[in-house]
Amino acid sequence: MKVFVISKNTLIYIGVAVLAVIAAVLIAVLTGGSSSGEQPADPVAARPTQKPDSVQSMSSGVNLIEEYEVEVLAGLMKELPVYSVGRDDKKIALTIDAAWQDDKTPFILETLEAYNIKATFFLCGFWVNEHPDMVKRIYDAGHEIGNHSMTHPHMNKLSKDAIVKELNDFETAVSAIIGKKTTLFRAPYGEYNDNVVKTLRECGYEVIQWDIDTIDWREERSAKTILDSVLPRIRNGSIILSHNNGYKIEQYLPTLIETLLSQGYEFATVSELLLDGETLIDVNGVQKRVS
Repeated sequence: MKVFVISKNTLIYIGVAVLAVIAAVLIAVLTGGSSSGEQPADPVAARPTQKPDSVQSMSSGVNLIEEYEVEVLAGLMKELPVYSVGRDDKKIALTIDAAWQDDKTPFILETLEAYNIKATFFLCGFWVNEHPDMVKRIYDAGHEIGNHSMTHPHMNKLSKDAIVKELNDFETAVSAIIGKKTTLFRAPYGEYNDNVVKTLRECGYEVIQWDIDTIDWREERSAKTILDSVLPRIRNGSIILSHNNGYKIEQYLPTLIETLLSQGYEFATVSELLLDGETLIDVNGVQKRVS
């Protein structure tokens, strides 16, 4: 799978070029064109220290353009992970984060086996060290394993070197059990910034968030509340977040799976859900094909 991510510099060049065209059109309209046949100067490429009279008379409009430029470029520069996938078919992914207890993991695996579906488990390194037999059981059952860091830190607070250490320490722990490196990463607490996402991609990972959150870590949420909030929001390419120690996962998981299967959805691992070939991630975190 080849993922195409638009860089900051490319987006800046595109944004400036678009704004230059808009500004040039505005000047041409305001001045009525050049009687000598010469083209007006590019207001972005060569800004004069003194604005032309016609532009000064519309200074509020220029300010709006400049403010718009700042707002657009600020939005375009954000590095985004994948929240969902733009698919035409009804394929979705169930993801399960494991960082703490292990008492409900056997039930989860038995349920997935009963419905013959595969999920993606994002594991923390310390959980891997505490439950190596369960890690092997997850892997041997055909489920996908992703990197959820070694110690479950707030990644936004880490330097690049510290991020890399979290990745490598996890891979050392998990590869000793399953014999291979993982390719997906989910940030603890769902926290990320440009440094986190860029570092992860430089290290060969795709960063995965979610568009459907069960919020099953809250004890007060009943199984009915979870199902009522999750099921109506599922769409093609959705990524569902659950936790192996979710308080009501034993009550809601079978119904969640049964209902979605009855609606024609197909469960896949995240790697199977992601698109192949040239793709981009839009401003909403949706992975799409490059048209």
